[in-house]
Amino acid sequence: FTAKDLDAIYMCGGHGTGTDFVANPTLKAAIETMYNSDKVVGAVCHGPVCLEQCTTPDGAPIVKGKKVTGFSNTEEEVVQLTELVPFLLETKFKEQGGLYEKAGDWMSKVCVDGKLVTGQNPQSSEECANAVVALLGK
Repeated sequence: FTAKDLDAIYMCGGHGTGTDFVANPTLKAAIETMYNSDKVVGAVCHGPVCLEQCTTPDGAPIVKGKKVTGFSNTEEEVVQLTELVPFLLETKFKEQGGLYEKAGDWMSKVCVDGKLVTGQNPQSSEECANAVVALLGK
């Protein structure tokens, strides 16, 4: 099957995504195909790290002008891994023109902007997944 055969793609989090999702041309192509086909793209916690490499057909970052979230800078500081991640999601999304939003550390926060769904942290997992399912029902 190909990404065109799917209705949604959902990237879970964890610090391993900093290795597995960054500079991953297969994942980049799948996300861009889904997004550009008006299908649902969801990611939670560190999962949104994969969005940094993705662009729209005109070459703009996929998060530019979109309400997004992901593991916050302060949450990364609390777990003392700021020096080990490839970049801080909050900082990167803001640099790319994303409209980054966050709740307090370890509080659930989900952003839905069109068919792009992002969750801030592990506490956002259920709410983020439910938002993806809700979009699939429309």
